[in-house]
Amino acid sequence: MDLSRLSTDALSSFAVFADHLNFTRAADELHVSQPALHVKVRKLSETLGRPLYTRHGRRLVLTPAGERVARFARDLDARMTAFLAELDGATASRVPVLAAGEGAYLYLLGDAVHPGVRLINGDRGRTLTAVRTGRADVGVAVLDVLPGDVEAELLASYPQTLVMPDDHPLAARPHLTLADLTGAALVVPPPNGPHRVLLERALRAAEVPWSLAVEAAGWPLMLHFASLRVGLAVVNGCVPPPPGLTARAIIDLPAVPYYALHLPGRADDPAVTGLLTAIRTAVRSTPCDSRSPSASTPPPRPSGTS
Repeated sequence: MDLSRLSTDALSSFAVFADHLNFTRAADELHVSQPALHVKVRKLSETLGRPLYTRHGRRLVLTPAGERVARFARDLDARMTAFLAELDGATASRVPVLAAGEGAYLYLLGDAVHPGVRLINGDRGRTLTAVRTGRADVGVAVLDVLPGDVEAELLASYPQTLVMPDDHPLAARPHLTLADLTGAALVVPPPNGPHRVLLERALRAAEVPWSLAVEAAGWPLMLHFASLRVGLAVVNGCVPPPPGLTARAIIDLPAVPYYALHLPGRADDPAVTGLLTAIRTAVRSTPCDSRSPSASTPPPRPSGTS
């Protein structure tokens, strides 16, 4: 490995590419041509002797080495910023960064989202990548497998609930089972998402026949269709039903655990501790009732890479 060819310019450019995982958008931010950025990333990969990203269909995904390089590049940039500020007799300030998905922002994080915090919105995979690469100080996500390379703190676990009009016959029951959904027309997320996959798997295992009412991306649209009586919706228990709708827990579906994530060794970082304190406070103040994961549901499994 010829480390003399390792430049801070290449590292900082790769960090921007890692933010976008798109050469066109990253090149625009860097004010360079897309071919020039391709060359920088390729030469950095050759210098380090390992691939920094892979292609999954139409998506680009960082390799574990790419995540480490992006994290190192951001650490180097932060140290350089602090050093230059010190030379000028000033104190470097940094805006804390929080990554989470739509549902967490809408229903869980509350006052943790405020001016002075930079926000990243993405699914579970993007949230984990943002934490692993150092782009986000803290991430919040639902996990069924605990990552071995990231600290994960359980914030709350919520039951999965069936949302229906107030006058629906099932609304009279205190709680439900999957068998109660027999023959129901359901509003469900698009295929291949984790919620859709787990729900279909559970219904199939319980031998519960159901029909597709409509596919909808995001809890708000699912609730909207339920209010229009298009179908019934299964949502996380942290999602409060709007007026006219009732939610009932489905007791034989596993609880949905939300975790706060940050890199090991950053537990004393003020950006991390400040966000964690605000997140814990926000979760405790949510109007939804949390519960421990079902005893029949295995806890999340540790993993070194997921």
